[in-house]
Order: sequence, then structure tokens, then C-alpha cells
Amino acid sequence: MQLDSLQTQHQFLIRQRIRMMVNQYEVHAVAPDGSEGALLAFAQQKRMAFKEQVTIYTDDSKQHALLGFKARQVIDLGATYDVTDHAGTPIGLFRKDFAQSLLRSTWHVEQDGLPQITGQERSLPVALLRRFVDSLSWLPYHFDFVAGGQPVFTVVKKWGLRDRYLVEIQHPQIDRRLVIAMAVALDALQSR
Repeated sequence: MQLDSLQTQHQFLIRQRIRMMVNQYEVHAVAPDGSEGALLAFAQQKRMAFKEQVTIYTDDSKQHALLGFKARQVIDLGATYDVTDHAGTPIGLFRKDFAQSLLRSTWHVEQDGLPQITGQERSLPVALLRRFVDSLSWLPYHFDFVAGGQPVFTVVKKWGLRDRYLVEIQHPQIDRRLVIAMAVALDALQSR
């Protein structure tokens, strides 16, 4: 999919593929009837990487990279992840706010030209249950990302046997590649 066309999308469905040794994710458009539409991107977490790294491809053939994100540090509870396009040009970054995340997971997203975006789990009770009762980690969660009190995008984990997410984008200028990276990271990195 061309970048201009990707930027017009207001919703994505993200589905995790079940694999033994690697996290993989399919990013789909949402059809007019709300069902899963065309495949927009395919993400794969790098195996045994020294620094956490995920590459997002244009499709599951993994022939052409669309973007990727990589941790700046090897071990850091509040690590910063740089998001770059296929050529390595910076798109933005995101980082976990370790102190805020003790009770409710909180992330900060930055893109040139936009104010800092903060995403936080919507429900404190669900956040606490997920943290302190390991067997409830499957509970759906909702992240609201806002800048200056205005909604930018949301990520909602859906009920089901496999991890599925609905991403809704409210801000027209947010780079959809950055949104995809953050949504995939919520699954891939959330429990760390």
C-alpha cells in the first residue's frame, strides 16, 4: 500500500499470529461493514535480538520493509523506541513512562510537528487486575492516546482466543506508521 493511501486510513484491525518462537502481527484495513479488510502491513519481532526490534513489512512475504522500531538501550524499564521508515529515516519515537506504569501503563509518543502524545490504559481497575493477577493477562484493555486534552488515537484489545486490536485514529496529522508501531508494541512489549 502506498504511504498516501495508508495515511487516509482511520481504523486498523491488528491480529497476532500464533507462532512458537516469534511474535507476528497482521495489520488490516477495516471494511465499510466493519469486517477485516485488506492486509496493510505485517510485523515480525526480531528473534534473539540484543536490543528489542520489530520490523513491519508491506505484506507477509517480508520482501519490503515499511517501517520498524528498535530500543535505544539494551535494558531499560523506561526504554525509548525509535520508529524509522524503510530507509532508516526517523518517523517518531515512543517510550514507556515507568513511574506512571506502576499502576496504569502509560506511553509517550512523539512526532515532529505535533505536541507530545500520552497514552494510558483507560480503566484503572482492569490495569490493576492485569498487573496483580497473572492469570488475567488476557483481559481486554483500552488505551487512549491524547495530546493537549484532544484524542489522537485509541487501541482496544478485543475479546477472543487470539490477541486482536481495533485501532481508531482521530487526529489527521498523526503518521499512521507511528500508530501501527505503537499498537504492535502494546502487545509485544506490554508485559515488560
